[in-house]
This record gives sequence, structure tokens and C-alpha cells, in this order.
Amino acid sequence: MNLQNPPAGTIRASLRHPAFAWLLGGLAVSQIGDWLYNLALVTLVYQGTHSAMWVGITTAARVVPLVVLGPLGGVIADRFDRRLLMVACDGIRLVLMLILAFVAVAHLPVLLAPVIAAAATAAGTPYLPCASASTPRLVPYTDLAGANAARSAVTSLGIIVGPALGGVLLLAGSPALAFVVNSITFGLSALAVLAIPAGPAFYPGQPEEQPTGLLRGVAEGAAVLRAYPQALRLVGADIMCSLTYGMQTVLLLLVARQAGLGLHGYGYLFASLGVGALAGTTLASRAVRSFRSRTVLAAALGAVGLPMMMLGVTRWAAAALVLVALTGAGAILVEILTETSLQQALPAEMFGRAYGLALPASIGGIAAGALIAPLLTSSFGGTGALVACGAAVVAYGVMCLRAPRAKPVSGPAGNALAPVADPNSQLTS
Repeated sequence: MNLQNPPAGTIRASLRHPAFAWLLGGLAVSQIGDWLYNLALVTLVYQGTHSAMWVGITTAARVVPLVVLGPLGGVIADRFDRRLLMVACDGIRLVLMLILAFVAVAHLPVLLAPVIAAAATAAGTPYLPCASASTPRLVPYTDLAGANAARSAVTSLGIIVGPALGGVLLLAGSPALAFVVNSITFGLSALAVLAIPAGPAFYPGQPEEQPTGLLRGVAEGAAVLRAYPQALRLVGADIMCSLTYGMQTVLLLLVARQAGLGLHGYGYLFASLGVGALAGTTLASRAVRSFRSRTVLAAALGAVGLPMMMLGVTRWAAAALVLVALTGAGAILVEILTETSLQQALPAEMFGRAYGLALPASIGGIAAGALIAPLLTSSFGGTGALVACGAAVVAYGVMCLRAPRAKPVSGPAGNALAPVADPNSQLTS
């Protein structure tokens, strides 16, 4: 085994394909910039308002547009050349970051910051559907799981590296410097995408297959998902993991105190979550290639749910760190399995519309989990909330072991959309 001839389906194998390597490189620098800029944005708003409420509003401003406008972004991804669309998304966000830097330097009203942040998120909503829809056309079928694992890995690295670089930039100057650096990352991302030759890999479909209106396009995306029971099953699993992550943002505070880690332990636990996710990306391609997806899905959900239940009674710091890492590994495996199976099962010309619904639903699950956790804690205590969360995830995993029957539904033009056989039965059985 060597770098020139890595096993098929691995992250290293996906990097052999130059077009995908350029796409991944652009995504990597953009992800680092996003997390770098998030820290500077929160700092700018807090320094200008000294209000925790405005910090919360600013954070919501970065998330809500993705949840609300994500379905429309998916429709747009199915309507235009995806390569040019990704470059346009980067270009608009580059300009908005420079405007945000000017707001900081010129001491303009700081409440402009969440407005600009919301606009930047809205401008980027077509980007991820475009990237996900293009990935299966940039790598061969056998390397698709590895490519999705690579994309998940750079996202995890962005969460780790971005805030660290953001902290260094804040020490070196004002938040404006971080905004300028983020604008540069969008420029680099656009150049990376432009380095990929234009061609059919980025063409969404035939003109007659395109939606006539945005809202109709959203309805067509929903129809496509309904037509593929295995897709709905996986999207549901991804939402369950998002709900769990949202609950962890609250419940891990209790775990840190219970395990004797103190307030700093909350950060340690989330670092452990990130380490587990990175480890999970290395296992994903092998798991997808070696087993039937229902078995992998149930096992991955078990790796999320069972440790959550055990955290309710854990008093050892080391055990808590290991258990949280396991939940990260299981959640990233669910994410990669979902992404890969959607790319394989859904019609390429309608992928953006379906993905534009699945991604916001997953992001919305994080917010829902963060709201549910306090309610469960007040009703059942911290231990009860952890056990309830874990039990729900395990129960969904058990339910996924049953294969639903495919029921064709009415498609975009009134035609029946029947699930098609996947060329690799290991991934759809």
C-alpha cells in the first residue's frame, strides 16, 4: 500500500482525482475562514453592545437563513451551471466580508454586523448543494464514500483550526483583520473551483427538467425524497444525530460537572467530540464498502445513542471523554453514509432540490435539540435527559433495520417517481 496506489473508496483514493482535490481545497480554506470569522463576529458584536442577547441574535443570523432559504438554494443549484454558481457564491461573500471589515474599522453601528452575516449565509445557500451534487461526477463510483469522508474531515478540521486562527488574529488586531482574512479565503475558494475544467460534471440537467418556479422546485424536491424510502430513512438518521448534537450543547455542561471536569471540561468534551468525528471519517469508507447500509446505519446510531445513555451514569472523566468521542464517530458515519447514499440514489438533475431540503432539516435539528434539552432536564433531570436522548437514537436505529417498501409518488410533472436500483447493492440494501 502506498500513496500512489491507495485502496479504492478511501480519502487518499479520492484525492487522486485532480478536479475533486481542487473542490476539496476550496472547501477547506472556506470552512477555516467561516469558523475564524464567527469568533471575530461575536467579539465585534459583544464589544459594541455588551449584550449577550445581541450575541445570540448574531449567532442565529448565521444559521436561520440556511434553514429558511436552504430549500431555495437547492432549487437554484438545479437551475444553473454549478461551477459558476459556486464561484458566484464565493464572490458575493467576499464582498460582504470586506463590507463587514469596513463596518468594524469605520465604527459604524455594530448592529449592521448580524444583518451582513445573515446576507452572507443567504448568499452561500446554493454552495453546498452544488458541491454535493458535483462530487459524484468528479470521482468514480468506487471512491465516492472516500470523497464524502474527505469533505466531512475538512469540515471537522475547520471547526478546530478556524477558531484557533481567529483567536490569533484577534490578538494581532481588531476583528476587521479576521473579516479581511475570511474574504481572502472566499477568493481562494473561488480560484480553486475555477481551476476545475468546465464541463458536464457541473451541468444540472436538461432544460425541460428544470422547475418553472422556486416554490414548485421545493415541492419537487420533497416529492423526490418521498419517492426514495432509503433516502428518507437516512435523512431521518442524520436529523436524529443533529438533535443529539444540539442537546449535547446543553447536556455536556452537566456531564462535565458530574465527571469532575469543571467548567473547562465542557471545552474538553467538545474537543473530544471533534476528535471522534475525525476518527470516524477514516472508518467511514471501509464501513460503507464492507457492510449493508442498514446494518452500518443501525450500528452508527448505536454508537451515538448508547454512549449518551452511559453518560448519564458516568462519574469518571476519562470515560466521559471516550464516550463523547464515540458519539462524534457515530454521528459523522451517519452523515457520510447519508451523503453517499443520497448521491447514489437520487436523480442527478434533481439532487439539489432534494438536498436543499435535507441539509436545512439537519441544521434545524441542532436548534431543536438545544431547545429540547432544557425541557427534558427540568422534567427528568440531567441523567434522565441523557438516557432519553440516547434511547430515542437507539430506537430509531432499530427501526432502520426494517427495510421500508418503496411506494412511488407523483413526481414534478405528475409522473410516477419510482425508486431505482443502486448499482452497488451494499449501499442501498
